Amino acid sequence: MAPTDTQVAVIGGGVVGCAVAHALARHGVDVVMLEAEAELAYGASGANSGILHTGFDSEPGQLETRLILRSRALGAQLHDELGVEVHTCGARLTPRGEEEQAAVASLAANARANGVEARLQRDGALTVPGEAVTNPVAYVYALAGAARASGAEVVLGARVSGLARQPDGVLAIDVSDSELLRARAVVNCAGLFADDVARLAGEACLQVYPRKGEFLVFSPPPSEPLPPILLPVPSALGKGVLVFPTIDGMLIAGPTAREREDKHDWSVEADARELILTRASAMYPPLAHAREIGAYAGLRPAGRNANYVIEPSRTLPGLIHVAAIRSTGLSGALGIGEHVTDMLACRCAIQLGALHESTVGPGATRSPHAPSPRPRFPGGDAPRAAAPWWQRAVQRSAESGR
Repeated sequence: MAPTDTQVAVIGGGVVGCAVAHALARHGVDVVMLEAEAELAYGASGANSGILHTGFDSEPGQLETRLILRSRALGAQLHDELGVEVHTCGARLTPRGEEEQAAVASLAANARANGVEARLQRDGALTVPGEAVTNPVAYVYALAGAARASGAEVVLGARVSGLARQPDGVLAIDVSDSELLRARAVVNCAGLFADDVARLAGEACLQVYPRKGEFLVFSPPPSEPLPPILLPVPSALGKGVLVFPTIDGMLIAGPTAREREDKHDWSVEADARELILTRASAMYPPLAHAREIGAYAGLRPAGRNANYVIEPSRTLPGLIHVAAIRSTGLSGALGIGEHVTDMLACRCAIQLGALHESTVGPGATRSPHAPSPRPRFPGGDAPRAAAPWWQRAVQRSAESGR
């Protein structure tokens, strides 16, 4: 086989792409991550709730559930290594009426089936002590920094415009219509645009559309303690609006859930406040007296009749799709990274070295690849940005609505 530029190319610099690159780099795999935007976490990974779910309400036995549970186990060690701030505030679901009480009892049984601690209180409420919040943008940057420190290369402004398999079996990747990267394997973690990447490989069956979720940000009411994550009792219409604290002490309410087609419309729609505030205030009455300081929208990459599509391409050997990772991408990312790494070892003969600890900061190993004019991620300096993560999301939504 002819020499390659890298063993694995990862397309997409959201939390899933960064988790895959990080898992590979920790095993000594030569990896390049290609992000089309000028920043990491610029898609759904930077405009969500920042909640790290325990998987208490996920369907037992499903791939999504297994990966969320595995992520929780991995996070117990890796969060400290990565320097990621996680606030374990717990969650509470309070039923109203007999029907909701039955639903909460069912959730408690579901939690037990998944091995997640959940407690039924005397008033019928369900508390889940392990639910937590983090800064989702910092989380992504921490993973990317640790991956780079372990030898991975993170390239920004690198839009993939072509995929093909060469006669020697190596995958050729056209990057930004000007450069060619050769890799033994490619992982498609392109989020909202994962179906576009699949079409580059001649595969049309994967379809991803944006599910818009809007959020309102509040300065907490004076003299009111921050609540835990307040979850509605889910119904046939979905999980509904929740109220949750942020790492920096704000309150957020949302999301809505709108089926949309425009993958570039990050605007907050005119009726979002009405849809969110009445439901959120019923769960947390002090919210009615809180000062609203911003609003943002996230676009979750939902699959057409599919969820957690993690599978080899049907048309291009060596390509693995990681697509339709909807609202639990942050919670399942570490498990996804491990799962995809195992798939690459089994299906693409990628040799895994001994697992080593995550490392960030100066003096760490640098990738041997030739220089490129595109900006590189600067290592471990960016995870603790001065501005809160939600401010970037608010700004982007405001610009999108103009």
